[in-house]
Amino acid sequence: MSKVLIVEDEANIRQLVKYNLEKESFQVIEAEDGLQGLRLAKAEKPDLVLLDLMLPQMDGLEVCRSLKGNQATAALPIIMLTAKSEEIDKVIGLELGADDYMTKPFSPRELVARVKAVLRRSQKEAALPGELSVGRLRFNFSRYEVHMGNAKLELTPKEYELLKMLATNLGKVFTREQLLEKVWGYEYFGDTRTVDVHVRHLRAKMSTDPETADALETIRGFGYRLRDLE
Repeated sequence: MSKVLIVEDEANIRQLVKYNLEKESFQVIEAEDGLQGLRLAKAEKPDLVLLDLMLPQMDGLEVCRSLKGNQATAALPIIMLTAKSEEIDKVIGLELGADDYMTKPFSPRELVARVKAVLRRSQKEAALPGELSVGRLRFNFSRYEVHMGNAKLELTPKEYELLKMLATNLGKVFTREQLLEKVWGYEYFGDTRTVDVHVRHLRAKMSTDPETADALETIRGFGYRLRDLE
């Protein structure tokens, strides 16, 4: 039975979400402010967190940043709950490492479907081997780290997820839309340049080894791939 932590200050929303999740046999624990949510996430070790953006004590972005910055909770999947007016904060939350978002008011049925989808994705990732080497790149999935030779690459959560997606599918070409859906975990309508920006940042951070940086290839008119370096 999967355990879900709901961090939401509105009692009626907590009860609605709890009712619909328990109908699907999820175990549910609740927090009504950010600090309580952070404590429960560390103490109860849930399988997923539903995290409201606007919270008393500590807002959702700070909770997300704290969880993703702690090795013990970095792999914990997070779905953010946002209001339509919080577009900028929503994007920041995804950049901090949140796996998905739902905009209020939302359909409880869709929320349950999103929870199941994110859990399936995280379980697949948990099945990855502990380490992976691609040329001079060495991935340690349990520590969320990538090294270039002996030097650790300082990557943002989304840079790490993007590089991992390409490295675990060597040679496969992904469109920008596919990468947005798989890495950012949501349907993106509009400008796809966020992928281009992240690829540019990755190449810059790998530039100490030009061969490795060049292996992150642009496939003109389509998307990106990481070429096998062996």
